[in-house]
Amino acid sequence: MLDDVLGPSLDVLFCGINPGLMSEATGRHFARPGNRFWPALHLSGFTPRLLAPAEQHLLPSYGLGITNIVPRASAKASELTREELARGGAELAPKVAQVGPKVLAVLGISAYRTAFARPKSVIGPQDEPVGGVRVWVLPNPSGLNAHWTVATIAGEMARLRASL
Repeated sequence: MLDDVLGPSLDVLFCGINPGLMSEATGRHFARPGNRFWPALHLSGFTPRLLAPAEQHLLPSYGLGITNIVPRASAKASELTREELARGGAELAPKVAQVGPKVLAVLGISAYRTAFARPKSVIGPQDEPVGGVRVWVLPNPSGLNAHWTVATIAGEMARLRASL
């Protein structure tokens, strides 16, 4: 299981769908070279330079953290069942309430819709909180998500950052 990256007084708790196999093997979030999380995070202005997955421990110093909806690693998020996502969403709410970030940023609209039973949700700010915390849904940064580029993911992250 991949450990969360947490700290006190987080502005944003980024929430991936689940760890990829490389992330599980290395103990680092978004570790696969084709993943656009780290470049988009930097381009959006959240970090002053491009961080490598091995530097994830620096995120709390920027007011950022990382968790996942489902702890089980898989090659693709599509391997998760609807039940796993729903259970993960239910288990995430108390964690978010305890950590208390300003915003929970879920990275993946389809997983968000399933995990929180909100089938009509769109990318951006959400009306319903999770664990008492404001939610913003971002595109999935996986290289398998061909509908989004690093620049467009960074643009959505920048919208979130401007809302803080």
